[in-house]
Amino acid sequence: MSRVDLMIGGRDYAVACSPGEEDHVRLLGRIIEEKMDALPGTTNQSEVRSMLFAALLLADEVQELRQQADQGAPDTPPADPALGERLDAVAARLEQLAASVEGLF
Repeated sequence: MSRVDLMIGGRDYAVACSPGEEDHVRLLGRIIEEKMDALPGTTNQSEVRSMLFAALLLADEVQELRQQADQGAPDTPPADPALGERLDAVAARLEQLAASVEGLF
């Protein structure tokens, strides 16, 4: 198991991942940080609440992409099932991060 250190919302988090997944986990951390930074008025909110809203935005994007894939043109090749699995894994990891952050308070 590898370990990646992420800074999200001004706090450091140590995240375990499979060997070779370190860069991908760092990318996911940057995406979460960008979503948190894009939220208006989050400076007055708790970190847990900010992460919750960032996770909701990401989940909304995933859902929209799934709907677009389901409604694709008839000549569009089917969506890659591995992509759906990766999106599910990202969503599960976000839930784990939110749960661990909630445990800090």
